[in-house]
Amino acid sequence: MQFQIDTPEKIGMVIRSSRKAMDMRQDDAAGSIGVSENFLGKVERGGESVHWGKLFQVMRELGLQVYVDVPDEVAEQTRQNLERLLEKSEQQ
Repeated sequence: MQFQIDTPEKIGMVIRSSRKAMDMRQDDAAGSIGVSENFLGKVERGGESVHWGKLFQVMRELGLQVYVDVPDEVAEQTRQNLERLLEKSEQQ
């Protein structure tokens, strides 16, 4: 199931709803993920200044993924540019 994410609050709602659907308490989830309960609470409230790496760590551990919908008219050029950037980053 896909949900449109256009605000920090919405991604926080999805994370909180997913955690609750897994019947996990916030403190237990934070501990098993390796982040503080304070951080997880901030994410779930849609905090505007969260650490990206930790945000994706939380999402990964809850089995959530993010996709970007690129407009058709630039999709092919975006794919080519992304491939070049990925190759360049692998060489470093």
